[in-house]
Amino acid sequence: MKEFAINANDAGQRLDKFIQKAVPRLPQSMMYKAIRNKRIKLNGKRAEISSRLQVGDTVQMYINDEFFDTAAENEFLAAPAVLDIVYEDENILLIDKKNGLVVHEDDSNTADTLINRIKHYLYDKGEYDPESENSFAPALCNRLDRNTGGIVIAAKNAESLRILNQKIKDRELEKRYLCITAGVPPKKKDTITAYLEKNSDENTVRVTGKKTPSNKTIITTYEVLKSNGSLALVEVKLDTGRTHQIRAHMAYIGCPLLGDGKYGINRINKEYKIKTQALYSYKLKFAFATDGGCLEYLNGREFSVKDVWFADKFL
Repeated sequence: MKEFAINANDAGQRLDKFIQKAVPRLPQSMMYKAIRNKRIKLNGKRAEISSRLQVGDTVQMYINDEFFDTAAENEFLAAPAVLDIVYEDENILLIDKKNGLVVHEDDSNTADTLINRIKHYLYDKGEYDPESENSFAPALCNRLDRNTGGIVIAAKNAESLRILNQKIKDRELEKRYLCITAGVPPKKKDTITAYLEKNSDENTVRVTGKKTPSNKTIITTYEVLKSNGSLALVEVKLDTGRTHQIRAHMAYIGCPLLGDGKYGINRINKEYKIKTQALYSYKLKFAFATDGGCLEYLNGREFSVKDVWFADKFL
């Protein structure tokens, strides 16, 4: 028998969701059967799948020891605890992720990911101890492609993660991007609309000017900050958030991103000797329209990356 004492980072979850995180080796079908057969109990009593956990509760599990990962390795310690921190407090971290670093483990199975670096950093600070957590680990609230740099938000506790995920869903965070386009957009400032269809098999998207049942509307606002007639430094705000939206939408209007091997112009990329897209999520503003809970103190605050690698390199 193993007993879990519910702490603040566990509270508020349904019992089944908690167990899936705390005992990931236990098959879902066996978990539901064990709850029905009272081999999983809440505070010593019969439990319901949908029971909401509270601080101070105990979950007793009368199941085989093989399902408990008693020899769990702290794999994140294999990643360096090296971060470029834009902002940090007791609840969140804002990290300037550099081009080339993956945010989560991918097909390469590398241990050196942004989330592992964050865990290692917080572990060294004494702010994260996996042995004292049942179901929570520091988590990222947004993601960036390997070859896109910029601000990534990490939550240090479950309450902050819940709030930020909801704020992002409700579009109460404003993000702005810098990019360099091959070609100068037709207007100095504009809001453009098109339609995007995703090809998951090829990890590409196609943008057209006609709405169909299978594509989605994309709206992008841009402003040309400076140009030399051939290239332009452009600030972009996403009014919708779709896969590869900036890269594909700017390419659609005839101004693909410099260095973009998927939607760009290889001849121009070779001319400027650039092998990764010039795109950076460089500014973030917390713009809560509703109560921010324990993060309300962030409302109205804006953070930015000062050194964007391509900003002064090509123009």
